[in-house]
Amino acid sequence: MANVLYDLGRESFLKGEISWSGDAIAIALVDSALYTPNLATDQFLSDVVAGGAVIASFSGMTSKTTATGVADAADVTFPSVTGAVSEYLVVYQDTTVAGTSRLIGLLDSAGVTGLPVTPNGGDIQITFDSGANKIFKL
Repeated sequence: MANVLYDLGRESFLKGEISWSGDAIAIALVDSALYTPNLATDQFLSDVVAGGAVIASFSGMTSKTTATGVADAADVTFPSVTGAVSEYLVVYQDTTVAGTSRLIGLLDSAGVTGLPVTPNGGDIQITFDSGANKIFKL
């Protein structure tokens, strides 16, 4: 799989329900053995956490920018992570409630340094692509 956007996340951008620059945006480390993405129907973080697939999350991404349809933000560090191997990063609008936090994108090792990762209790640094598409492009 490559980095992709959820269909309903794209729709939420078009409806003005998600603002990359104005909303709290979060990212989660996800175990692919416990989550099978359905890009057409998965809409909220509750679709991911239902199976216990979220290993760690980082809320409040900083230095968010948008330019020519490209979303970027500062690299993130998940502190003191334990748990299963994580193959995905799920980007979502963070409302603090899983049932209303809209899914935006699913990232794997393509363009993301640090995946897959095996937590060992230490910090996990994720470095986003510095190329033309950054975190994602609409």
